[in-house]
Amino acid sequence: MYSWDSFTNFITLLLVFLHAVIIILVSFRVITKRRSASISLAWLAVIYTLPFAGVIVYVIFGELYLGKKRVQRAEAMLGPFTQRINQCAAPYRVKKGSHTSALVTPLRELIYSRFQMPSVRGNKLTLLTSPHCILEQITADINSAINVVYIEFYIWALGGKADLVALALINAAKRGVDCRVMLDSVGSSAFFKSHWPKCFKQAGIHLVEVLPVGPMRIFFHRQDLRMHRKLIAIDSNVGYTGSMNLIDPQVFKQNAGVGEWVDIMIRMQGPIIPITGSLLEWDWEMETGESLVNSTISKYKESSVFEENSQVQVIPSGPYFDYDNIHQVLVSAIYSAQKSLILTTPYFVPDEALQAALKTASARGVKVQIILPEKNDSRMVDYACKGFFDELLACGVEIYQYQDGLLHTKSILVDNELCLVGTVNLDKRSFWLNFEVTLLIDQSPFIAELYQLQLSYIAHSHKICLTEWRQRSRVQRFLESLFYLFNPLL
Repeated sequence: MYSWDSFTNFITLLLVFLHAVIIILVSFRVITKRRSASISLAWLAVIYTLPFAGVIVYVIFGELYLGKKRVQRAEAMLGPFTQRINQCAAPYRVKKGSHTSALVTPLRELIYSRFQMPSVRGNKLTLLTSPHCILEQITADINSAINVVYIEFYIWALGGKADLVALALINAAKRGVDCRVMLDSVGSSAFFKSHWPKCFKQAGIHLVEVLPVGPMRIFFHRQDLRMHRKLIAIDSNVGYTGSMNLIDPQVFKQNAGVGEWVDIMIRMQGPIIPITGSLLEWDWEMETGESLVNSTISKYKESSVFEENSQVQVIPSGPYFDYDNIHQVLVSAIYSAQKSLILTTPYFVPDEALQAALKTASARGVKVQIILPEKNDSRMVDYACKGFFDELLACGVEIYQYQDGLLHTKSILVDNELCLVGTVNLDKRSFWLNFEVTLLIDQSPFIAELYQLQLSYIAHSHKICLTEWRQRSRVQRFLESLFYLFNPLL
């Protein structure tokens, strides 16, 4: 007869054996995925240092699993989607070999080869920097809508002038405008728990919770994939994108201790609108299975063409769009710089390639300036970010910490000739996990306006000195080094 001790020893040995088998199998999976060495090694460290929990974390967060239905829809949609966009853009497309700088042409060709997204001329771009003006302008444009209003955001937060946008949307739906709203499940969780979804339904607004999360959904798609785009399309007249969520900074996260969020939005008019509208239709169909092409194509009028003639190219990115494409575009833009680079981002956790591109640019004589918020709402990301400062400062990169709130603007200005603006942060989550949207803009008055805005950010920032930086405390250094190790997973 076996004793209780013998039984517990047997169970212990069985669990140890099973754990070892599981670790070996998952390790084999990590190695054969052929990702960057830093990411693979980071995951192996998590798996081996956290018994059982490490394997569970990897199963939930370790691989880009979008979900079977979404992948099937995306595969079926891709051809017709790109064909339709190119048909809409054909009369306004910037032709290869046209009068453009040598700086922008290679980037244009890279974007088109990767995304099949053409660059179109004849657009008018308005840079909006005041949160209240942004919300008021969006409200006014919705109040003028006749046919469609499509909205997609990561966060729709309650309170302040963000509520005026919701009321304008309800009024638009009541007068017969086709109103559709897509909000990320995690970013807008408070919105979905509020009274607004019921109000939207009663008004006839179609509201979709994108990439929903929950214990049972672990088996259907990776839970930390997020819809991080900020997009609005109103009829064929007006569109918006930029870094700002549907929030009023005077009431949003006021207890976080980081100050008001500082953002921009771009009000777009011209031939770019059917393209951004098509991207919204893509996201709607991928999430719901409902095609909007036949129902909206008759509602779009021919795009207006503006004398401002800004040239714009849309860059969608995300887990389905060949996940490293936006990263390739950003790195290529940095390597193309000859004179200057100004980058603004709230979350700066570069991989080896991006870090090398910045250091190489500085070594080539390019003036590289990075503007970051002094205070960040993510403590882990803040420490990981600062783990890169020493190497960059030593290579001559200038780093500024913005003092007047959480600088949330995402922009790259290259040689004052072209810019990349949108929703992408300079971190691995934006590069490989989030659905994002970026605009490549050239030959536009917008570029000079963005430059002046970036100079104003620098004027309200503290420039970090390498000598002073190296005098920080040992505790600070240890925390930076600790979270630096896990930066591939942040």
